[in-house]
Amino acid sequence: MANLMMRLPIGSRSFSVSASPSNGSPPVIGGSSGGVGPMIVELPLDKIRRPLMRTRSNDQNKVKELMESISVIGLQVPIDVIEVDGTYYGFSGCHRYEAHQKLGLPTIRCKIRKGTKETLRHHLR
Repeated sequence: MANLMMRLPIGSRSFSVSASPSNGSPPVIGGSSGGVGPMIVELPLDKIRRPLMRTRSNDQNKVKELMESISVIGLQVPIDVIEVDGTYYGFSGCHRYEAHQKLGLPTIRCKIRKGTKETLRHHLR
C-alpha cells in the first residue's frame, strides 16, 4: 500500500498534504468524466472554511463521544470537503471537525472533491 505526500502552495504559505487509501481502498481515479475522483487527504483545520457553522450548532454530547472515540481509534470516516479555486469548504462532518478542534489536532482526514463556484452556491442555499 503506497502513501502520497506533497506540498501545495496556499497563498504565501505552504502546507503538507498526505493522501492514503481510505479503509484499505485506493482513492477513486477515473470515473465517468475520465478525470480524477475524490481523494482522501489530511488537511490543516485552519485551511477548511466552514460556512454553515454560523447557522448550525452541534450536539455537544455527540462531539464528546467523538472526541473519546478519536482519541482511542482515530477518525474512522473522513469529512467531505469541496475544493473551489484552491480554497477548501467543509459541509459535512461538523461534529467530527469540532471534535478535532477541541482535541487540539492540527489536521483532519478529508474526502476532497473538486467543485465550481456554482456548486458552492448550491451548498449554501
